[in-house]
Amino acid sequence: VQLVESGGGLVQPGGSLRLSCAASGFTFGGSTMRWFRQAPGKERELVASITSAGGTTNYADSVKGRFTISRDNAKNTVFLQMNSLKPEDTAVYYCNTRRNGMDYWGKGTMVTVSS
Repeated sequence: VQLVESGGGLVQPGGSLRLSCAASGFTFGGSTMRWFRQAPGKERELVASITSAGGTTNYADSVKGRFTISRDNAKNTVFLQMNSLKPEDTAVYYCNTRRNGMDYWGKGTMVTVSS
């Protein structure tokens, strides 16, 4: 299983970013995918999840209405569109999937929201 995140960077408050996670080594189309984030000095938290066919999505209360998770099963990629970014969204964002009870993670991509 390999998960590779991209799309992070520095953005001003109110701005937008789109994160991508390219997946390989497993049946992507049959897997629920998740985005987590970890801010400095804080625990890793679940941001959003999407079921295998994309029919069900869930969001942390802190990002509802601002973030959108989506997927392209033909390209084995999951996305996180982040709008109206706030300084408190600053964190390393990780892509995640669970296979046979084991969690797999990418290396993460850093998002910094600052003026």
